[in-house]
Amino acid sequence: MSRVTVAALVAGAIVVLIVVLSSTFTVNQAQQALVLQLGEPRRIVSEPGLHFKLPLVQQVLSFDKRVLDFGAEKQEIPTLDQKQLVVDAFAKFRIVDTLKFYQSVRDVRTVKDRLAAIISSKLREAFGGIPMQQILTEKRAELMAQITQRVREEAKSFGIEVMDVRVKRVDLPPQNSEAVYGQMKTQREQEARRIRAEGDREAQTLRAEADKEKTVIIANAQRQAEILRGEGDAEATRIYNEAYARDPKFFDFFRTMQAYRKALPRDTTTYVGPPLGDFFRYFGTPGELQLAPSTRATEPIPGGPGQTSSAGNPPAGGLATGLAPPPVPAAVEP
Repeated sequence: MSRVTVAALVAGAIVVLIVVLSSTFTVNQAQQALVLQLGEPRRIVSEPGLHFKLPLVQQVLSFDKRVLDFGAEKQEIPTLDQKQLVVDAFAKFRIVDTLKFYQSVRDVRTVKDRLAAIISSKLREAFGGIPMQQILTEKRAELMAQITQRVREEAKSFGIEVMDVRVKRVDLPPQNSEAVYGQMKTQREQEARRIRAEGDREAQTLRAEADKEKTVIIANAQRQAEILRGEGDAEATRIYNEAYARDPKFFDFFRTMQAYRKALPRDTTTYVGPPLGDFFRYFGTPGELQLAPSTRATEPIPGGPGQTSSAGNPPAGGLATGLAPPPVPAAVEP
């Protein structure tokens, strides 16, 4: 075989190899491919594996099917209360329509630039409509959901789906930090004073209600006590009347003994004073105690002036005891 033949065979093999390599392409699981013919889209390949195309006249562009991250540049955004905030946001998106994506933005770099402009616009619209305090606290989650929905709607024309838009960080510009922090402190102090004032008013209301309820309870208790006391007095009067009806003399004697117990000291058994009156009608000798109370009330009191005791010895100075005086002992001769 001549050299010319060998060279021709080698050249033919190279040409065949080039044709084979240029007519095949592979797509992995994380990609989707767009086949172009002379710059015009022909078909989209989403299935992974080995695929064929026309050599030389067709070319293949690959696009990622996975979720892509995008971080926007920090920007200063004014709020409704004219506060400047430095906002650092990011987004997650994926390509869902390869043909529309190629026709509108061509590549990922371009779509990120377009997304940056959209996100900046939506952040300014949202943050500029509410005060700074709501952005930093209770409204933040709701606000980011609204921004994500607005960015998603506008980005559909690029053939992408925006999965999420988030704010990584919200800061105050250095020149405004001290003033804003001072204003926030003042607002919090005002809120604290308002809450304390409301608490004081509520406490006063509760105390007034408690005092009112206490007064009502005490009044009811006193009224019930008066009722019970009246019923007790009535019952005591009934018992006294029954006792008096059964034995008036003993009842009078018993009541007088109770009066003695209350009126006279417990550690004294001798009483010195003027002539005894009706209150001391039971003082005297045992014989005299047998008289009826009505009779004792009208008779002279034993031991009074000009009177002698039953033992024949006059009491000294109106001396009266509950028992008859003992006999005087006889004098003893030395």
